[in-house]
Amino acid sequence: MTATYWKPRLGSREGPIYLSIADALSEDIAAGRLAEGVRLPTQRRLAEDLGIDFTTVSRAYSEARSRGLIEGKVGQGTYVKFRRGERAPSGPSGVVDMSMNLPPRFSDPLLERRMWDGMSGIQGQGMDLLLRYQEPGGTIDDRAVANAWLSRRLPEASVARVLIAAGAQGALHAILSVLAEPGDTICAEELTYPGLRSIASHLRLRLAPVAMDAKGLVPEDFERVCRKAKPKALYCMPTLHNPTTRTMPLQRRLALIEVARKFGVPIVEDDAYGALAPSSCSPLAALAPEVVYHVASLSKCLSPALRVAYVAVPEGRAQRITHAIRASASIVSPLTSALASHWIETGVADAVREAICQENVKRHAAVVETFPFEFELAPGGFHLWLKVPEPWTRGELVSRLRSVGIGIVTSDAFAVTAAPEAVRLALGAPPSIEELKRGLMVLTDLLSQPPAMSTMVI
Repeated sequence: MTATYWKPRLGSREGPIYLSIADALSEDIAAGRLAEGVRLPTQRRLAEDLGIDFTTVSRAYSEARSRGLIEGKVGQGTYVKFRRGERAPSGPSGVVDMSMNLPPRFSDPLLERRMWDGMSGIQGQGMDLLLRYQEPGGTIDDRAVANAWLSRRLPEASVARVLIAAGAQGALHAILSVLAEPGDTICAEELTYPGLRSIASHLRLRLAPVAMDAKGLVPEDFERVCRKAKPKALYCMPTLHNPTTRTMPLQRRLALIEVARKFGVPIVEDDAYGALAPSSCSPLAALAPEVVYHVASLSKCLSPALRVAYVAVPEGRAQRITHAIRASASIVSPLTSALASHWIETGVADAVREAICQENVKRHAAVVETFPFEFELAPGGFHLWLKVPEPWTRGELVSRLRSVGIGIVTSDAFAVTAAPEAVRLALGAPPSIEELKRGLMVLTDLLSQPPAMSTMVI
């Protein structure tokens, strides 16, 4: 194969020229302007084209090689490296899955490359990262980064109170295993995170539902349950609640904390979406750090693949939660924890979160444009809560949608008590806005006719 004529777009980039060349190469590969397997110009030829010293280009190619962008073949030249494990995007399959609540996929080739470059960035930590177990709850360095991340919402957090767990599920399992024993009762909103229901089942805990209204969990009903059931803990999601998208106002948060203090009930606050909320109230843990266990997963605001959650616990409780983390999951993956720290320290995390938020705004606009029914959808969230319009039922709707390749989730997955006639749509799950619109148009068409008109039963 002959060498491709490639000349980097350096423009007004700042910093060393060799890094600018490597960055330009990364951008062109990510954007598809340089295909995998393409042969690049020789270092001497590129130096002549750019009017720079040969050694600068040599350093640029060396930097690109260290990032995994290119590879040299003896006697043949330098080529754009194949990225193993990636598959070419396929065309529409007819299936639009809106069941899994994932952050929306943004399109920013340079940012994507920066995320992948983080793998090279953590290599400097050496073989200890690869061949040694690390402390349950995270290394002191990673916990310091976690504390810096949490301090934006929890100004009083400290490294001594911050731990790292294997995702929100691992964190919740560890916390509840410490706070309650088999047969005990814990409270949760009457519609709650399905993972909490699963943990309660495994730990043999009873779930007591607490009523909700348009502002979220009702403190007065929490007090009623406290008097009746004497719960060992309350689990709740006060910001961008899953599935209803509701956010509790400040006065209600304060009232909830007052009840918790009155009855000595610790609160487990799931803040999965707090980092995405454009203007949310202070977390419960910022208002009452002595009674609240704060769980902030990175799955929604950065990447589900990390499986990392940052946990802030009340003073003096870190050791017990650390023991529970060791018993249930041993340690969080040192690789993903180190990668999360690297992203945060280099600014990649903030860029990713901003990209997710921007894509989310576009998807919200697509919903407003495409979907004419009443629904609950809050800024920052990427799930929609729909009360199923009569004469449809949630079961009929989901079954009919499944038959045409559309996946959504009924309220049954979240219900601690009787399930309402409602469904959740995950707006971030479709790979593109076009696919999201297609799913919404199918749903709109279906809801615009009586159930009997689209039945396939004979």
